[in-house]
Amino acid sequence: MALPPILVILPLLLLLIGSQAARSAATLHERDAAALRDVRAALRDLPGSRFFDSWDDTRSPCAYAGVVCAPDDEDDGQASSAPLRVSVLTLGTGLADSPGLAGTLPASLGSLSALTDLVLYPGSVSGTIPVDIGSGLRRLRLLSLSGNQLTGPVPESLVGLPDLHTLDLGNNRLEGAIPTGLLLPLSPSLKVLILANNGGLSGQIPAEFSTSELFHVDLSRNAITGTLPPLPPTIRYFSVAGNEMQGSLDGGVFNNAPTDLALLDLSMNAFSGSIPAEVFALPSASSLLLSRNNFTGPLTVAGGTPAQWAVVDISHNGISGEVPEALAAAASLYVNNNRMSGEVPWAVARSVFTGSMTTFYAQHNFLTGFPAPPLPLPDSAALCLSYNCMELPSVSAADGCPTIGGPLEARPADQCRSSTDARSSGDGD
Repeated sequence: MALPPILVILPLLLLLIGSQAARSAATLHERDAAALRDVRAALRDLPGSRFFDSWDDTRSPCAYAGVVCAPDDEDDGQASSAPLRVSVLTLGTGLADSPGLAGTLPASLGSLSALTDLVLYPGSVSGTIPVDIGSGLRRLRLLSLSGNQLTGPVPESLVGLPDLHTLDLGNNRLEGAIPTGLLLPLSPSLKVLILANNGGLSGQIPAEFSTSELFHVDLSRNAITGTLPPLPPTIRYFSVAGNEMQGSLDGGVFNNAPTDLALLDLSMNAFSGSIPAEVFALPSASSLLLSRNNFTGPLTVAGGTPAQWAVVDISHNGISGEVPEALAAAASLYVNNNRMSGEVPWAVARSVFTGSMTTFYAQHNFLTGFPAPPLPLPDSAALCLSYNCMELPSVSAADGCPTIGGPLEARPADQCRSSTDARSSGDGD
């Protein structure tokens, strides 16, 4: 005879209740409790934030907002009697209407040795990151301190953490050399590295970067110098925009082409030479951002591209030659402020008028024509052809220009006598 359902699940319920009772009976390790007291003393709610309301002496520290406790995985099976450890610490709510926290990070954070996730939501926390934080938090998988006012260097102690997957220190005021070990196989588990928008982080990307297994790297808007080494084949997102890098992209940078690279942002540096054809042949690339550099020469873009680009931006360089027909596959195309000549390809114009290309900025070049198809310009299209060597077609070709973009009329005739003049006029725009 089959047992009643309650008799089947009763042993499981008793086991669960017993486990919860054992956990409730366990207390938080004193070292972790002391670290939480230091956190409470060092940080405070900004006006409008109430994160620390639950951090009072009437509660167990494991009931505090943002605190997750668990038995220590390394207690040799004595979880029922061993003190609990803090495994996750989330400081702040992260809600859009919360201003976050202020204060500083106490050095005793490094004593939370069972911590796997440490998150500080955006706010106004200042001071330095504890220099030995990585020495104590050897089990870290996630460290995110972004969007605050932290200063000083990125701690060397974060290099080589065996389980660290994501390190996000972006949008602070950090300075000094980036520990090169974060960009090397010395940190084999590290996949996501975000140090963007600090302004003062410096150094060079080491040649051995190509052997790392990183797949998301954002070093934008800092003070990084040097040339670009070959990218690792695992990379999917790579940005060094707004730095001081220079040199050519030739020499094998894209020889071992990352097959999953979706975004490449090299804008606002001092890269020079031609843009290699391999850049446009990246099979998964959705966004190619190479504006405001010193690139020269014509573009080589093979037809039959494997996917449509969301955006291709090569504006504000010294690129010459014609607009490649294959770039008609871009949803947004920016070739403005270069030295391009010839007529815009029919395929590009057709993409604009059919609505598959929503933005085409080609102003401030030496283009000689735009084959306007017999269709009205879609209301969603932004088309700008001003300051070229052509009469602007009657398709509102200047109405779509940016409000701050220079002259909206045609280029003076004396600059348009020949394509040779166009290439040698030195028009920097």
